[in-house]
Amino acid sequence: MHLPPFFEIGSFEFAKHTVLIFLSVILIVGFFMWAIRKQALVPSKGQYLGEVGYGFVRNSLGRDIIGEKEFRPWLPLLFSFFFFILVNNLFGSIPVLQLPTLSHPGSAYVLAIIAYVAWVGVGVKRHGLGHFMAKMTMPPDVPKVLYVFLIPIEFISNLIIRPVTHALRVFATMFAGHMAIMVAASLLGFLITDVGGIGGILGGAGALFLGIFIYFLEILIQVLQAYIFTLLFAVYVDGALQEGH
Repeated sequence: MHLPPFFEIGSFEFAKHTVLIFLSVILIVGFFMWAIRKQALVPSKGQYLGEVGYGFVRNSLGRDIIGEKEFRPWLPLLFSFFFFILVNNLFGSIPVLQLPTLSHPGSAYVLAIIAYVAWVGVGVKRHGLGHFMAKMTMPPDVPKVLYVFLIPIEFISNLIIRPVTHALRVFATMFAGHMAIMVAASLLGFLITDVGGIGGILGGAGALFLGIFIYFLEILIQVLQAYIFTLLFAVYVDGALQEGH
């Protein structure tokens, strides 16, 4: 599933997923630079695709979630999150490449850390450390006596578990989907080559159908996870910016 590294520099491993991460950056930058090269009033197909992609992030993940007054400074990060995760996820469905780089936990947690620092940082900057911590740990309209129990629960939930699950969600789905396709492919090979006969052929046909179904299901999940990760980040930013109780 994950090939040995090409070479190592100390604890840093330069492996296939590292190459794919660099490739994703080149592809994303290259495509959008190509799409906006002319900026014609009547857009070409490439410019139209670029504008649709940008408009989707701008409107659905920026303006609609964070709000008209606040979303513009966050567009570059929202845009980068969505397309970086999307392309790296889709690598898992491209023959030969066949590796979603976010099936490595380290890649997913780096993105979650960037998101965490961004929304916590803007929350502290906007409200001050004390007020921000109160927003995160003291729900409004709750009897004060319950804060003895709620403050530690809310602190763990919002400031510890939230970034962990933010990364774990995309990592786990990419890892599980990739494993499922590998199992279906291995089952197909086993039934045809080792079992053989009519039973092996029929079983292999079933395994092939299962593999195709999982393949297209994984493509859907790859797109959804890019959307969900970016959507959650926008929700966290909006929560950090809003006035508390």
